[in-house]
Amino acid sequence: MRPRWLVTGAGGMLGRDLTTALAREGATVVAADRAALDIADPARVRAVFEAHRPAVVVNCAAWTAVDDAESREAEALRVNGTGPAVLADACRTHGGVLLHVSTDYVFAGDADRPYPEDAPTAPRSAYGRTKLAGERAVLETLPDTGHVVRTAWLYGAGGANFVRTMIKLEAVKDTLDVVDDQRGQPTWTVDLASRLVLLGLAALDGSAPAGVYHGTSGGATSWYGLAREVFRLLGADPDRVRPVGSAAFARPAPRPAYSVLAHDRLRAAGIAPVRDWRAALHAAFPALLAAERPGQRPAGLNADAPDRPPGTAGPSARSRA
Repeated sequence: MRPRWLVTGAGGMLGRDLTTALAREGATVVAADRAALDIADPARVRAVFEAHRPAVVVNCAAWTAVDDAESREAEALRVNGTGPAVLADACRTHGGVLLHVSTDYVFAGDADRPYPEDAPTAPRSAYGRTKLAGERAVLETLPDTGHVVRTAWLYGAGGANFVRTMIKLEAVKDTLDVVDDQRGQPTWTVDLASRLVLLGLAALDGSAPAGVYHGTSGGATSWYGLAREVFRLLGADPDRVRPVGSAAFARPAPRPAYSVLAHDRLRAAGIAPVRDWRAALHAAFPALLAAERPGQRPAGLNADAPDRPPGTAGPSARSRA
């Protein structure tokens, strides 16, 4: 009998791609969006667990409005801290593995080399603090079956994100000023979804021990570098993108200057980390372009760009976990 999976936050960009990836693998999936399941409500969570008895729970539900969290931290904490704690308690009571999606914002962002999974955390924003609270709840409640998967700079066809915004703005702006002093790893939700499937299966068979994992693309770039690559794939002049410092876009929540994560624990579990960010963007671009400009074909794709994420059986405004 195939294990049953529960995906919370299934209506979001990552949740949709994860649900698709699991269905492609023939898994039995209970997809619960925000309307179907408030993860911070113990009674509703208990009812879902008693009805479905999931073997693997993947928590994709999160408060992702980074700036709003600065003035509404209690509300963000309910989703990002209390919610994972309730899910972890349900997994402890009913049995089951929990994969909790977290974020690079738990780090200070002042490193000069990729953050290992056990690097000290030091969030500088309310969002980061609330996500760290969720991590701690999962790891403390489920020392043997709790898995935290940090990711960053997510994009996909199923929601608002930086890449889709660049595709949209290229058509209406002569030039764009984009931040060049923040470095990270643009990560396609389809690629992350494939790793979550593999990690869940490995957790079930004992080959992926509990703890922290990082699920981001390989390599690194800046928002400016990412925007230039989007323009190139559109057949537009990348020089229309101009580099500026973060100070040009003052926001309530500080952004990490350095969000590059290392992937040693995935490798130790026998799971290949996500491919390089540029190769992933090339593979994702047709779907991203179709979501913003139906009928238009990409102009600058490499002929040998992979057409599917590695490790899968077939095709499958800024957004952060």
